[in-house]
Amino acid sequence: MLPDGTVVQLTDLAFHMDYIRSAMSWGTLKQVKYMAQLRTPFRLDIDEYGEPAIFYQGKRVTLVGFPPSTDFYNKRTTSGIPFLGNAVLQGTEWLSFQSLWKCDYAYAGEPCQYCYSGGELQTIARGHKPLPRYPDPTDIAEIVEYALLKDRCANSIQITGGSTFDVRAEYERIKGILRAIEARVGRANIGGEVLVYVTAPEEPEMAGQLLDAGADRLSISLEIWDEHLSRKIMPGKMKYTGRRRHLAALEYIAETYGKNRACSNFIVGLEPAESMLEGAEYLAARGIVPIASVWIPFGRPVLGSMQAPELDYYREIKDGLASIYERHGIVPPGGTGLNVC
Repeated sequence: MLPDGTVVQLTDLAFHMDYIRSAMSWGTLKQVKYMAQLRTPFRLDIDEYGEPAIFYQGKRVTLVGFPPSTDFYNKRTTSGIPFLGNAVLQGTEWLSFQSLWKCDYAYAGEPCQYCYSGGELQTIARGHKPLPRYPDPTDIAEIVEYALLKDRCANSIQITGGSTFDVRAEYERIKGILRAIEARVGRANIGGEVLVYVTAPEEPEMAGQLLDAGADRLSISLEIWDEHLSRKIMPGKMKYTGRRRHLAALEYIAETYGKNRACSNFIVGLEPAESMLEGAEYLAARGIVPIASVWIPFGRPVLGSMQAPELDYYREIKDGLASIYERHGIVPPGGTGLNVC
């Protein structure tokens, strides 16, 4: 955590390299040529006074602190599901579930190029291997109870699965999760908000079911505004849902439930800043929250590259989004540490 309270999300590249070496298959061997692109000028290290600090090209930038320690990642649910790998604490406020069911698009061989989980699912499908065990609503509610009530290391919840062909069944599953959390934790004990990422529904009105069931906000994410790039990078998403279906649902939520209830992720780093900010402006003008999810270039290349943009690109996005938020009265989900804050 930076001195002003900003949470920095770090990716341990050394850990990732060790994982790739330990799982050397033909698929990972083909990615070795990209390893040089994963070098970063940033380091987390101890300075000459024994204090933790962020360094850039060997020069100290700032001292850093850390959220309070927690036993969260050593826990398992009553059914044996480990918290680690199924849920993650982000900063000091957010408990996030990142993959609660398989992405049908990835399993069918059309994953988004930037999605590490999608790439793993595609490999599982090709190798005819069993799917991982996903937490059920009871497991999820137990993890929420520990984080929000017992350890008090979070106060908001992010629920994410994968894109599905049977959207009605997906929405019923989410409603079951929300009911389980309500029964075990109680909405009054969730001090923050519940943000749910969902597949764009066939009929826009379906989105209202989840807001009525207890979600505070829904993210139905376009990810990339440039349609030409979208078709290349997200073949399944553009084939099975497409931009029009996303926009119809987002605009329905904003018109029916009000400003700041509908959200849409943009994967920052995959398209020109001008294009992404054009999409953010379009959504914000309609009361829809454009939120920035920074591309972490590891696992799979996007359009043949794992090279992240330079710092000026991120400054342009940050300043542009700040201006858009202020101009349109947009309040993104966030607080201290959500990965899309």
